[in-house]
Amino acid sequence: MSTRDAAELRRAVVRLSLQFTILIVVLLALMGALLYAIVAASTTESTNKNLMNATQVDSPHDAPLGVFVAMFSDGQVMTSPVIPPGLPDTAAIKRVATTQADEQGSFSAGGRSYQVLTTFHGGEVVQAAVDTHEGRESLGRLLWAMVVSIATAALLAAALSVWMAGRAMRPLSDSLALQRRFVADASHELRTPLTLLSTRSQLLRRRLEAPGTGLSKETVSAEVGRIVEDSRLLTGILDDLLISADPRASVDHTMVDLAGVARHAVALAAPQAAEQSLRIQQSGQPGPVMVQGSPVALLRVFTALISNALDHARNQVGVAVSVRGGDVCIEVSDDGPGFAPGTQAGLFERFSSSRPATGSSGTPRHYGLGLALVAEIVALHDGKIMVETASGGGAAIKILIPLAKP
Repeated sequence: MSTRDAAELRRAVVRLSLQFTILIVVLLALMGALLYAIVAASTTESTNKNLMNATQVDSPHDAPLGVFVAMFSDGQVMTSPVIPPGLPDTAAIKRVATTQADEQGSFSAGGRSYQVLTTFHGGEVVQAAVDTHEGRESLGRLLWAMVVSIATAALLAAALSVWMAGRAMRPLSDSLALQRRFVADASHELRTPLTLLSTRSQLLRRRLEAPGTGLSKETVSAEVGRIVEDSRLLTGILDDLLISADPRASVDHTMVDLAGVARHAVALAAPQAAEQSLRIQQSGQPGPVMVQGSPVALLRVFTALISNALDHARNQVGVAVSVRGGDVCIEVSDDGPGFAPGTQAGLFERFSSSRPATGSSGTPRHYGLGLALVAEIVALHDGKIMVETASGGGAAIKILIPLAKP
């Protein structure tokens, strides 16, 4: 996965995790608010019930624990043995005695909170008070417990959602990465063969349409044969691109003569070398050097390395195929300035190029895919790739591929 794909995956995971965490927090907050409302309503109902029951007692001494009662009858006052300061509320008693309507209120004294009910009952005024301080403290503890629980749940949900989102988004991210990779590879690899095929087709048409050309059947057949060969090359490249884009696909390897593939690649690159006034020298094993692999893919290795060397060479490019122990060594070198220090580590990464992204007039644009594709093809052939300095200066890329077993 490229750095860009990894960054997009992280952003998607963060967004999904944030949305999931917010949803969990909102749901827990709604449930907590509902629970708090139920508990608060139950506490209020219990307090009111205690007040009503307290006003029905025959004597203030019969009041339950935590409830204070005062009775006023015929100018006499009877109160509970222990009554908080500020009680009884004589002003409320006078109003109820006059209106005979119940009056409920609250007051605080000595750091405690009380709910007070004053009622007219049986020809006398009864005032009852209930300490609500403990109930309020219980509600406060419940509120803090819910806040801590929601915060803890939010942290756990965030961690869990990051893990789950990462697992869920990984297949989609890999699919998108494969799609981008195939498009980039196709645009890079098919440009040159398509240009060559188009050029040959146009030249053949012009020669056929030109008056007095008199092309023989053999000449036309040879030109059409080259076009057919180019079409087959395009088909092979497309098959290899599909295999390279999907790592789950299998590769059918056949016996391939690397020395012959090298000669073919050198022949294909000869016109470009001549145009740039460069020489291509091939050396190494004179006879066949057989490996198990894909002919089209291995040809792409040579053409990509030779093309890269031609872009940097001053006078010549060397192509060598030799046997080293149980491996075949492919070496493509040039006498250019060599690779800049610090670029070797990312040389075979996609979209990594030491050349400008946009070439000058007449110079093709470089996307940094050629060497990355070479590394992938070498890996598919169980090979190794190395970057070295050429004997006479410049850069040298060496590839080791296992020899075919007899």
